Amino acid sequence: MTSKLDQLREMTTVVADTGDIEAVARLKPVDCTTNPSIVLKALGTPMFADTFKEAVAWGKKQSGNPEAVASHVADRLAISVGAALSKLVPGRVSTEVDADLSFDTQASIAKAHSIVAAYKERGIEHDRILIKLASTWEGIRAAEVLQKEGIDCNLTLLFSKAQAVACADAKVFLISPFVGRILDWYKKSTGKDYTPEEDPGVLSVREIYNYYKANDIKTIVMGASFRSAPEVEALAGCDRLTISPNLLDELSKDEGKLERKLSPDNKKPAAKISVDEKTFRWMMNEDAMATEKLAEGIRQFGKDLVTLRTMVTKELQLAAA
Repeated sequence: MTSKLDQLREMTTVVADTGDIEAVARLKPVDCTTNPSIVLKALGTPMFADTFKEAVAWGKKQSGNPEAVASHVADRLAISVGAALSKLVPGRVSTEVDADLSFDTQASIAKAHSIVAAYKERGIEHDRILIKLASTWEGIRAAEVLQKEGIDCNLTLLFSKAQAVACADAKVFLISPFVGRILDWYKKSTGKDYTPEEDPGVLSVREIYNYYKANDIKTIVMGASFRSAPEVEALAGCDRLTISPNLLDELSKDEGKLERKLSPDNKKPAAKISVDEKTFRWMMNEDAMATEKLAEGIRQFGKDLVTLRTMVTKELQLAAA
């Protein structure tokens, strides 16, 4: 009997939600996705010790405001992690625009351009990466511009149909609805434990997937932020699923039967809608879970970004002493 992971690969593109080089080499996902938390964790491993030293040495040669230099070094480190991952996967690596730009469309576009340029300097073309942006109204507008330029985007921190519809309207390449974080909110709010078939995060992704397929929307749905293997299994057949190494390992050791849960052949009618800025903001305002989890996610990624920049600043100061 084949493992559930192998069965999953037959119906879904499997993406690794990690910066762990050894895990990626072992588990052989098609794509990799990163965020500030993942980059920070990767840089804490011995494998990236030389990378960190190289970036600091590069930073020492730069002139200008110390905060700006530290920010540029942090960017260089994020690209280094992404570049290392790109050598191990045949597909794409997602690299995130700074969380503190989540409400600035023009700055997000500029940062995306700099990310693409930094990868190109290392011989990695834009068709090997995805620009990752928070699913704020401003982030979605930035993605709309970038998509028209031929730069594909991954809209992350997505918790609601309003965000999914806005992304579809913007012709975004891929969205990452956060399954586990939706479940977290409802468990805390209700005090209830949910089966995979009742899981609010699972149901949210199923609704978005059906809406896209029913309306022939080409945007890829990639479920993310899983809390358990059964939660992953409940979305078997989704376009893509980004999964942490521990859950990939668990699925690789399970030789039970994996049932396909999602298929474009089983879509149900769903009226197509569109959202302007006013409608988007109102729908988000009416969805406490989506509003709270989006804000929380941006804060967390922002915190990790500050941690990385602070770490870089200390190293630059020590190197200058």
